[in-house]
Amino acid sequence: MDRIFKIFQNSFKSKEVRKKILFTLGIFIIFRVFAHIPVSGVDVASLKVLFSQNQFLGLLDIFSGGTLANFSVMALGLNPYINASIIFNLGSLVFPKLEALSKEGEQGRQKINQWTRMLTVPLAAIQAVGMFALLRSQGIVSMGSPLEIVSFIATMTAGTMLLVWLGELITEKGIGNGISLLIFAGIVSRIPVLFGQTASTTSAENVTNIITFGIMGLLVIAAIVVVNEATRQITVYYARRVRGNKMYGDQSTHLPLRLNQAGVIPIIFAVSLILLPSLFANYLSASSNPTLNNIATNLTIWFNPNSLIYNGSYFFLVVLFTYFYTAVVFNPKKIAEEIQKHGGFIPGIRPGASTSNYLNYILTRITSVGAVFLGLIAILPSITRLFTNADNLILGGTGILIVVSVVLETVKAIEAQLVMRNYEGFVK
Repeated sequence: MDRIFKIFQNSFKSKEVRKKILFTLGIFIIFRVFAHIPVSGVDVASLKVLFSQNQFLGLLDIFSGGTLANFSVMALGLNPYINASIIFNLGSLVFPKLEALSKEGEQGRQKINQWTRMLTVPLAAIQAVGMFALLRSQGIVSMGSPLEIVSFIATMTAGTMLLVWLGELITEKGIGNGISLLIFAGIVSRIPVLFGQTASTTSAENVTNIITFGIMGLLVIAAIVVVNEATRQITVYYARRVRGNKMYGDQSTHLPLRLNQAGVIPIIFAVSLILLPSLFANYLSASSNPTLNNIATNLTIWFNPNSLIYNGSYFFLVVLFTYFYTAVVFNPKKIAEEIQKHGGFIPGIRPGASTSNYLNYILTRITSVGAVFLGLIAILPSITRLFTNADNLILGGTGILIVVSVVLETVKAIEAQLVMRNYEGFVK
């Protein structure tokens, strides 16, 4: 904790780093201002009542930062963009041309990001249509003319694209990953509301349960920090080489393999997908067709946040995306080639293909531990509810994980900026 405070203290001594932090905070303020600008034609009071009665919608509102309960112009949040990112990430495994483009460096990534933004527009429009159908079935929206409906869809789509743009501005000119930071800001902004609801509805008998949950929350935070910081050190030796009049190598270093190589991305991806069946069920419930109503009822029961199917699917998606994203960010074959290129080797392992297989073996083993940990954290609220009644207080293991992981990643980003500035001063 002292290290984190020291990093933040030093960051304000650097003019450029201070400017990046203030820019990020400014984007946060803009985000929260737009989060309280409601879409016209929506009965916000009736909407809040609906959210208070529906556990799924309440969970969805937490991850939208309250923009959904207020039904602001950013009510759709970043879900369409995240879903578009998932489509292209999965597409890179299926389509060789897309995979080749993803390996072309910064230019390739920019092209894929451009396509992701383009795909976000129709996905946001489709989600806006579904949201309109849901609200209309509940009598929450009063608009009915085609022009009003088009205006509603265009407003919500534009709000999502504005949010994506703000996130990319943070990534480009601020500190850390902009999309993750906006999700973090939305979750943190709901914490005072959740505590207020808990304080107003909690009886004396439940105080012990709330204290128990608070202690469990602290233990979970400590476990998240330990797992995020845990690494497996692979020793790499570099042979002595002579080039001209200089000698290189004859030293050892370590290749750190993180236990949680994928960070918070698997959780964000899994949340976006696990909420889709319940969201789809809410849309189908508005239909007059008995078959569609029956499907909606079954989906609502199966994917209730307390159901076994929901938690099992959630756990599986987190584990799946952890392996998938780890394979994206860490390529054992490329690392083995780089080690061999510079005359390095792992003791007892032949350079080249054997080194690649060894790294893949180690990475698979440690990723399995990280993936299971992330999965257990994701379904922790359902386990906790078996022992406590503090439902309103439960932000969720997912929310806690996102908040803690984003804080750690942002601190590392600030620390990297400070180190870079120190090296620049040394060179000058």
